[in-house]
Amino acid sequence: MNLKTTFLTILLYAITCQLSAQTVAYGTCPHCWNTDSLGNHRAVLQFTGDGKYAKVIIPWRRRDTDPEHKRIIIQDGKTQHKVLNVKLATVNREKGELYFEPVSGNGLYYVYYMPYKNEGRSNYPKGVYLLPEQTASAKWLSGLAGKTVFPSAVVKQIQSGDSLNSFYPMEVIATAAETAKLIQSHPTDSYLVFPEDRMHPVKMKKDLPQRWIEKGSQNSFSGTALCGEWYAFQMGIYAIDSLSDVHIQFNDLRSATGNLITANHISCINTDGIQYDGSRFAKTVSVSKGTVQAMWCGIQVPVETVPGTYTGTLEVKVAGKPSKTIALTIQVSPQILSDAGAGEPWKQSRLQWLNSTMAQENTVIAPYIPLAVDGNTISLLGRKIALNADGLPAQIQTFFTPEMTGFSDTAKNLFTEAVHFHFDEADSLYKPVWKKSGVTFTQQQPGTVSWESVSSSDRLEMKVTASLEFDGFMNYTVKLTALADDDLKNIRFHLPFTRAASKYMMGLGLKGGIRPSSFDWKWEVATKNQDGAWIGDVNAGLQYSLRDEKYVRPLNTNFYLQKPLLLPTSWGNEGKGGIQVREDKKSVLLNNYCGKRTLKKGDVLYFNFTLLVTPFHPINTDFQWATKFYHQYNNLDSIKATGATVVNIHHATPINPWINYPFIEHNKMKEYVDRAHARGLKVKIYNTVRELSNHAYETFAMRSLGHEIYSTGKGGGYSWLQEHIGDDYIAAWFVPEIKDAALVNSGMSRWHNYYVEGMNWLVQKVGIDGIYLDDVAFDRITMKRIKRVLTQDGHPGIIDLHSANQYNKNDGFNNSANLYMEHFPYLNRLWFGEYFDYEKNSPDFFLTEVSGIPFGLMGEMLQGGGNAWRGMVYGMTNRMPWSDNADPRPIWEIWDLFGMKGSDMIGYWSENCPVKTSDPKVLATVYKKNKSAMVSIASWADSTVDVHLQIDWQKLGIDSSKAQIIAPLITNFQDAAVFNEKDPIPVMKNKGWLLLIVEQAN
Repeated sequence: MNLKTTFLTILLYAITCQLSAQTVAYGTCPHCWNTDSLGNHRAVLQFTGDGKYAKVIIPWRRRDTDPEHKRIIIQDGKTQHKVLNVKLATVNREKGELYFEPVSGNGLYYVYYMPYKNEGRSNYPKGVYLLPEQTASAKWLSGLAGKTVFPSAVVKQIQSGDSLNSFYPMEVIATAAETAKLIQSHPTDSYLVFPEDRMHPVKMKKDLPQRWIEKGSQNSFSGTALCGEWYAFQMGIYAIDSLSDVHIQFNDLRSATGNLITANHISCINTDGIQYDGSRFAKTVSVSKGTVQAMWCGIQVPVETVPGTYTGTLEVKVAGKPSKTIALTIQVSPQILSDAGAGEPWKQSRLQWLNSTMAQENTVIAPYIPLAVDGNTISLLGRKIALNADGLPAQIQTFFTPEMTGFSDTAKNLFTEAVHFHFDEADSLYKPVWKKSGVTFTQQQPGTVSWESVSSSDRLEMKVTASLEFDGFMNYTVKLTALADDDLKNIRFHLPFTRAASKYMMGLGLKGGIRPSSFDWKWEVATKNQDGAWIGDVNAGLQYSLRDEKYVRPLNTNFYLQKPLLLPTSWGNEGKGGIQVREDKKSVLLNNYCGKRTLKKGDVLYFNFTLLVTPFHPINTDFQWATKFYHQYNNLDSIKATGATVVNIHHATPINPWINYPFIEHNKMKEYVDRAHARGLKVKIYNTVRELSNHAYETFAMRSLGHEIYSTGKGGGYSWLQEHIGDDYIAAWFVPEIKDAALVNSGMSRWHNYYVEGMNWLVQKVGIDGIYLDDVAFDRITMKRIKRVLTQDGHPGIIDLHSANQYNKNDGFNNSANLYMEHFPYLNRLWFGEYFDYEKNSPDFFLTEVSGIPFGLMGEMLQGGGNAWRGMVYGMTNRMPWSDNADPRPIWEIWDLFGMKGSDMIGYWSENCPVKTSDPKVLATVYKKNKSAMVSIASWADSTVDVHLQIDWQKLGIDSSKAQIIAPLITNFQDAAVFNEKDPIPVMKNKGWLLLIVEQAN
């Protein structure tokens, strides 16, 4: 060892000894100071000297990277006043050397070293750390300069505002000297292993915790588990050199009496998993030099395991490096855990949920029926799909009544001819001859029918692989292979709609409404969450989406721009692709094109697409009238008194405080649910996938999976996220009252498996009756699984979906209904209201984007309480008590007075509606019963107008000579009135009437 190396070693050792000698206690002090102004952390000093000068060295061992750029505030413990005379000598991550004036003499002084202020929106705050400041007087500083000896203050404790904010012990960093010494003590090792229990999650990637310096690298781990428990533990890997393909091999555990826990009961979630769609995968873990990787492991102790001590080994293996053997000892206690430990979140046992396949089998969900195949035609609930020889739809038919309340015997065709591709050759003289193999069915199950077909010419081959599911979803993989070099002028995919089945359109930048006769659209994925549209009528329609083999679901709800769509190589063609809508006298053609391209022999392109045939089922009007939501946590007797039947429990409430993590207060939730059931009320909870509370016990275990669960991003946001997550994340919703900070999920991941298992657990253990979804970041696969677990064993499984209007810059100008249509088959109600304008938008907008009726759903309004008159034309009210001045109880009372249950809803959109008005901008919907009817009238006229009712008494089923037209008094809706058939009825702008037409008995 040369002289320089010897000197550095001695220096590092001396520094290490100096800091190690400064042992410091850690603790929490909830509500002891205002953390929003002074920060979440402080050092408590005890001063026992005298004079105007004191010195302290605080060995704070901070994980933040720039402590020198953060303000330090010293507070006098006696007066609570800020100490102004302060001088910072050394401030770095390892320590702070400070001089200050002990204004009150002996006593306590507090050093707040990470003060911040929140800027931005209250629910999306930006924690900004205060910059250093100079407050000391020149006189005091002058005196300081002349001193060499100072009374020292002693660090009594380093405190955090609460346990969640505490850095101790896993975020208290090792010093550079300690880390260097550790490495030097392992001169031949490329990595070190630090086994850890579940109570100490590895939280830092770029620093070692001081705890590991004190423990040293270990070659054994022991723990205690219960029979039936999924016992979680970690292997912390510190990379001295860069590592690739890190994995763990498990061996059997054996007791002294020869009993076994076999290796197949032990797993590592970092390397082995099951995707959200049920497919298995293996993940390669690499660790950069100087960084830490946690490998989370779990032992599923079989319920029948004989209690005792089980020993064995696991091997940490790294490509090209020697493996390390860790002795593993598990003491199995006789107590049995029936839920594997899921009821105690701190155990981390629910990490096994990440690899769940629960409810994955595509069984048919009510009210849908099994698929039936007859030749090349497949039948499903209310619809039929006939296939052409190339595997593409030859025709799609629907069988719903125009009112959408039942089924029709008469088919409504969507297409004028078969769906087809055109491959336009640049050489106009070349006329290819296509051969089609015909359709071969590869799967025929009640829930899924799959098929394939191959079409080919001498230059191109088109292989179609497709499937239809019981709800009307069709998934097409169209693989185009160049059999020879080929120049193509264009590739076009045609959807030739009938005019009768294409009255409305929504998507591609168009708000829901009447379809334009001509329209052009181009790909702009960087700013537009648009890859398809819905085209249809109320009782027949089709949503389609254009994709390729690299499709990844983008982020949504304020975050689209941070993870947008990938431009499909095939359809987008470097910006050449687009969509055209063209109308003629007989048909409406949607021409999806990709533009000119040259293919070389062997080139492959995927022109994939999805189709979703609407409607999904008839609307359930009786459910609408009988199911009245109360959207607030409140006293159950008070809720019952309103007439509501279902309570929606939002997050940030006592029984469901943390966003999308409804497990911590599950005992309180169960008690509330049980009391609600005793009163005849149902309870649904807020729980979705998009973002996740920082209170989730599994936060750092899931961070160890890279960006599988949490999205990459620029960081920032609330102080907790900056201080404990550090960087590379997206800050999401924040609740100031309880300081709940969420992180954005990455999209499609194993978190959806966890979500399904969690919902199952809440149904089985807590007894919830459904969920309230606030926007959705998962796909239809997960939605089907959720519906299955929610409705199992006779549970009602009610799902309602709320969405803020997605037609804005941050959401990529998509339509909420278009974005979430794949989920509609499993919803019970829509609540599309936030940021929707109920005053300025047309009836066609209401019908397509808000009501849900063209899809078999009904909805409610939100923004500003909605428009009560227009809402009733679609059977909608607002929801109490969420919006101010929007109490729906007067409407509910009229429903009950009239007896809405069992009535036939005949909307204005149906040619069968028996009541119309004399003004085309004043619309009427009829709720018809035997010898009586309720007529909802709403105006879209520009001013107050007088209208006359145009009544088809025969269709209405009422004797006109015995009829009375009564407007009952409805608070905040209308005054009482009586009208004759020929009377003009004044209808105010943006308002309307609810009229009762009753046949009087003789």
